[in-house]
Amino acid sequence: MSTAFTNAPKTAAEWRAFLRANPDVARRLEAVIQPRMTKYIPHTPFPQQAAFLLLPHREVLYGGAAGGGKSDALLMAALQYVDVPGYRALLLRRTFADLALPGALMDRAKTWLAGTDATWNERDKTWTFPSGATLTFGYLETEADKLRYQGAEFQYIGFDELTQFTETQYTYLFSRLRRLKGSPVPIRMRGASNPGGPGHEWVYRRFFVEKKGRIFIASKLTDNPYLDQEEYRRSLAELDPITRRQLEHGDWHARHEGNVFRREWFKLVDPDELPLQVKRALPIRYWDFAATEAHAGKDPDFTAGAKGVLVGGDLYILDIRRFRASPEEVERRVRQTAEEDGRAVRIHLEQEPGSSGKITISHFERNVLTGFIVVAHRPTGEKRERWKPFVSIASKGRVFLVRGPWVTGFLDEAEAVQWVDDGSTHDDQIDAVSGLYAALLEGDAGWLAAMMRG
Repeated sequence: MSTAFTNAPKTAAEWRAFLRANPDVARRLEAVIQPRMTKYIPHTPFPQQAAFLLLPHREVLYGGAAGGGKSDALLMAALQYVDVPGYRALLLRRTFADLALPGALMDRAKTWLAGTDATWNERDKTWTFPSGATLTFGYLETEADKLRYQGAEFQYIGFDELTQFTETQYTYLFSRLRRLKGSPVPIRMRGASNPGGPGHEWVYRRFFVEKKGRIFIASKLTDNPYLDQEEYRRSLAELDPITRRQLEHGDWHARHEGNVFRREWFKLVDPDELPLQVKRALPIRYWDFAATEAHAGKDPDFTAGAKGVLVGGDLYILDIRRFRASPEEVERRVRQTAEEDGRAVRIHLEQEPGSSGKITISHFERNVLTGFIVVAHRPTGEKRERWKPFVSIASKGRVFLVRGPWVTGFLDEAEAVQWVDDGSTHDDQIDAVSGLYAALLEGDAGWLAAMMRG
């Protein structure tokens, strides 16, 4: 072996000749690069799928372009160990309707497994194999649905269209991954997805920014030899340019951009990675109140409260609270947030023009936020004009978002708002953050002036 590799082949032609001359090496190499298969997998995986099936890593994402064979890859991976007693696999879609679609995972599994010695339980949506291994299909339509799997044990969990799920649904399912000591079956969390979707941001961050040993396998339309590629391209040509880049080219950087903000302007930072000056700075909380509460058939504004600090010209948004509720519930939640923030955090309230605005501020000072520092903030000019200082600092990459459950909702809103308000999108968080930035720019001088006016 060592003699044979003294002059190792360098080109593809040299490798082919070498393997023909050394069939024992060829057999060993084939064993290394051939993924584990069972008789229940009817297709030969193409290279990207084979890599997906071979990887020993705990967490792998497969996807990119539509038509890249991601659903087949998930199902193949789920079936790799069904000949091992005690093996348990779970495949998930966001809703049962998604799961039951023609050609979707559950339907595809029935096509593959019909006529084999595996048996189907319609009630439990589970295939059972002669070894006793099982493959179960499920869904996570609501956040609470993840608790349906509490106490269950799986060695393989696959999420189809991962960007349709929330990050908390995904991470909770890791608690269901375990195996007996000495088991030959690997523990695997697998996802498959196209770019886009409500969970795009957290999936992109997890696999493309943080990584931490997580693997992404890119698949393209051209990788799938079983698909009529030209016909599918004609179908994709009907899409808007951004969606087409996501689905045809698997471009994870392609996003729908609003007319005001771009998603990539904002920088994400973990709480434990904040600079020392930011940790020592005293934040403020700025509230922008909704005029009405939610009613059936209506889509009124939200009450939004943004907390942040300004350090060295950089804006750090630490937290945003956003909700629609009755006036009494708004007061309760504003008070609760103040108690969570602490009494050292100044609370700025947007004051509407006229005597009614003064009455509202007075009421909050005397009855809702007693014991806290309350500052009335009187913005001037049309609100989209008031956005411009915040737009300016954001466009320079000087706005940092501290990771939290609020971040995705804020980015989605920022990406959607337009300079011309057509009523189709909400902008409450943008109003709150713009007010926060204005109040921070005013600093102590603005605070003292407001207190003197009050």
